[in-house]
Amino acid sequence: MKLLRVRVRRPWRSAAEVSALLIAAAVAFPLYWMVLSAFKPAGEIESDRPRPWTLSPSLDSFRRVFGQQEFGRYFVNSLVVAGSVVIVSAVIAFLAATAVTRFRFRFRTTLLIMFLVAQMVPVEALTIPLFFLMRDFGQLNTLGSLILPHLAFSLPFAIWMLRGFVKAVPEALEEAAYLDGASRGRFLWQILFPLVFPGLVATSVFSFISAWNDFLFAKSFIISDTSRSTLPMALLVFYKPDEPDWGGVMAASTVMTIPVLVFFVLVQRRLVSGLGGAVKD
Repeated sequence: MKLLRVRVRRPWRSAAEVSALLIAAAVAFPLYWMVLSAFKPAGEIESDRPRPWTLSPSLDSFRRVFGQQEFGRYFVNSLVVAGSVVIVSAVIAFLAATAVTRFRFRFRTTLLIMFLVAQMVPVEALTIPLFFLMRDFGQLNTLGSLILPHLAFSLPFAIWMLRGFVKAVPEALEEAAYLDGASRGRFLWQILFPLVFPGLVATSVFSFISAWNDFLFAKSFIISDTSRSTLPMALLVFYKPDEPDWGGVMAASTVMTIPVLVFFVLVQRRLVSGLGGAVKD
């Protein structure tokens, strides 16, 4: 009977694996083409017959990217914005998710619904109101004008997602901690925080990618002080309507992708192990 089941399921499993490989290839192909174009010489990039390989790789595009005087400053600004958004949103989302899950108060359900509604509003529709808001508070041309909007957009998703992780922690565990003499603060940071850490990692990945790749807010709120620009704005240096430097654009995009990959590699083990585990009562 077991052999029969294996034989029946094997074709479906093979089809699923082939489909997964095809989807992965379709998703990875643009990244491959970006990296390939970054290493291609200018003649091959502008050729009418593009080839999915190159026989003469070149580092000229990367030299032009790192030769830009402001590129290092843009990189640091992106790290500051993305790092601030990740850390602050993680702390606030953890405390807020714990509050809406463990405590009963008026308008709790309304607040949760508002979190969902906030996710439905397009970012583009709020850019102009946010611009006037930042102008009135004197935050234009500052990194704060990039950090605050990303916090506002990442917190609803983070709170809603962390709510499920906090709810999965048995209340009996909290009661046992109190009986052993633990204070609310000690339970919060020494017991509950490690248990919901996988959820914090997942929301941090979302927050980091959103803040790191942001172009709309950087273009709208950083008007005159280019020293406050971030990496996505560096792409405009290589893109000119008359003579776009596609090699420079692809090389800068490749450099921008590396920190995201590094961040994901650093947290993916905790993310996978945490999501695969369960909290036992």
